[in-house]
Amino acid sequence: MNASLRKRNITETGKEILLKEADALRLMAQRLDQNFTSAVNMLASCNGKIIISGMGKSGIIAQKIAATMASTGSTAVFLHPADAAHGDLGIVSRDDVVICLSKSGTTEELNFIIPAFRQIGVQIIAMTGNSRSFLAENADIVLDTGIEQEACPYDLAPTTSTTAMLAMGDALAISLMQQKDFTWKDFALTHPKGSLGRRLTVKASDIMSKGNALPLVEETASLAELILEMTSKRLGVSAVIDREGCLTGIFTDGDLRRVVQQGGDLLKLNAGEVMTPNPKTVNTTTLARECLDILETYRITQLLVCEEDRRPMGIVHIHDLITLGI
Repeated sequence: MNASLRKRNITETGKEILLKEADALRLMAQRLDQNFTSAVNMLASCNGKIIISGMGKSGIIAQKIAATMASTGSTAVFLHPADAAHGDLGIVSRDDVVICLSKSGTTEELNFIIPAFRQIGVQIIAMTGNSRSFLAENADIVLDTGIEQEACPYDLAPTTSTTAMLAMGDALAISLMQQKDFTWKDFALTHPKGSLGRRLTVKASDIMSKGNALPLVEETASLAELILEMTSKRLGVSAVIDREGCLTGIFTDGDLRRVVQQGGDLLKLNAGEVMTPNPKTVNTTTLARECLDILETYRITQLLVCEEDRRPMGIVHIHDLITLGI
């Protein structure tokens, strides 16, 4: 068998595995019933923690679900079943809700601590493919994550089953997030690091050009003075203000091209005659993400930052956002 044929076979195998898992998720979605709604409502009304537990590969999925819930507005932690049986049950309180993950529902380490959960008085949500198992029979709500067969050719290695649990966990987390009206502003508080965090936490005041770097002229300034101010500050733009220092307009490279194309005696023109009135503005507390949305929506490259009285405080250029990775 030549190398190209082997590669084609490998690719076909990969496609087959992905399609098998996708089919399993479609079937699971079709089976989704009122139990899912009840589970989300139970989690939304939880006054304590959401504790998620599982053993082996299911435990790894449980950790991911806990991390997703924690980052989307819920207090969620992973509890290892073996550690729980040796003292870590101390973190569980009556106000908590426990989510237990087990394909078979007969995981020894997990089932060993189910009676303890019951004695503490917590509510239990089971995520399993066996509705007749010990876990399912002792749970308040059962979420069916059953599959027909693993993607593993020997039906042994947890593959499709863990994908099903992961997807069910995502469905729970996002549905719960929506029930709690968790917004992208709330999301920013749990993601302060990296480009995402910068986009959601950096404000206009943090990145704007200000002070002597802010291009600014009065309406009475000549066109020559306006162009000199715009080019000397190297932002391709200048704010135009009235005698009281309040913003009345903006002058950009595009405005300059328009004025030149119109012809006439350019030396007689002043800033108030060539500016674009009522430009888009933001305030100092506007988030970088919102600035970027405005720039993209109106296809402009800069935003003036003003106080409530329309006095220019600075300017945010799209290059500032790009430099920050926003």
